[in-house]
Amino acid sequence: MRHGESFRALVEGLTDHDALAVVVVTHDSAVSLPAVLEALLEQLTQNDELVVLDNASRDGTVALARAAAPRARVIENPSNAGFGAGCALGAKASDAPLLQFLNPDCRVEPGCLDRLRAIASERPDWGAWQAAVLLPDGHINTDGGVVHYIGIGWAGDCGEPVSALPPAPVEVAFPSGAAMVIRRPVWEALDGFEESYFMYSEDLDLGLRLWLSGRAVGIVPDARVVHAYEFDKGARKWYWLERNRWRTVLSVYPTALLLLLAPALLGVELVLLGLAARDGWLASKLRAQAAVLGGLPTTLRRRRSVQAIRRVSALEFSSHLSASLDSAYLPIAERHWGARLQRAYWAAVKRVLALAAR
Repeated sequence: MRHGESFRALVEGLTDHDALAVVVVTHDSAVSLPAVLEALLEQLTQNDELVVLDNASRDGTVALARAAAPRARVIENPSNAGFGAGCALGAKASDAPLLQFLNPDCRVEPGCLDRLRAIASERPDWGAWQAAVLLPDGHINTDGGVVHYIGIGWAGDCGEPVSALPPAPVEVAFPSGAAMVIRRPVWEALDGFEESYFMYSEDLDLGLRLWLSGRAVGIVPDARVVHAYEFDKGARKWYWLERNRWRTVLSVYPTALLLLLAPALLGVELVLLGLAARDGWLASKLRAQAAVLGGLPTTLRRRRSVQAIRRVSALEFSSHLSASLDSAYLPIAERHWGARLQRAYWAAVKRVLALAAR
């Protein structure tokens, strides 16, 4: 039996209440899109929807999408509004109760959509979940996002063998936007991705807001996609990562946690400035700091809105953050006394939060 066929009988008995709206946001994606659409079309059921939202491509992506997937609703956005805004437009153009966002360079493996669909009823406590995202060489790209308490996030188990995947669905800090499913009512209640982020960290921000609102997030390891992923360490990427990291921390972290972390957050800024100067992205770091300060009134208004949906304590929320910086893609390494110091700091913060919760 092929992978995922055991779920086909279940899926064929589902109603339109279990339908998926698959949203693919494209930008100059003509090279990868044909294989992505071909794999998708083989797995869509009659009640599913397919939306291709194109952000001002110049390489024929729109024409290719229409030719390759006649059943798809192809929407042309005249400007590149970014990933989050593209997802929002795609969601509005569909009706299915389960929204799936899929990168245009992610090819779903057999049975993937069936398994993602089935988990909706298996885990009714989950507000969002992701497929296991694999690299073309068969190693893991991400099996769930990890978030350090200073707000830096990364792809869990990236580069590890596929055998490192969890044996069953488990909870994670945030779902990868490359292959994520979210219940439409939850998406609408949380206002989806933060569109001002343009690119990077939208999924991290949404995942933390899900936990803040009392909704769980998970990974379905036997639903798999192959992602043509390459980590770009260019200075421009660090600008978006650092700007959006601060906006998430200032908007999403509960007040007690934010106050306790303030010394660590400011201390890490000094470390990052030094690393940015050493590695050639100091200008991007300074631009990010200026953007955070300049946008502070907007961020504080957003904070009031985000905190209004909080349903868990600061201590509960902190349980989804990590004290480890063990990622090959981070500019900060796990080194001796520095690693011990930041872990000790986090342990002290959690002790204070536990005392306050009594």
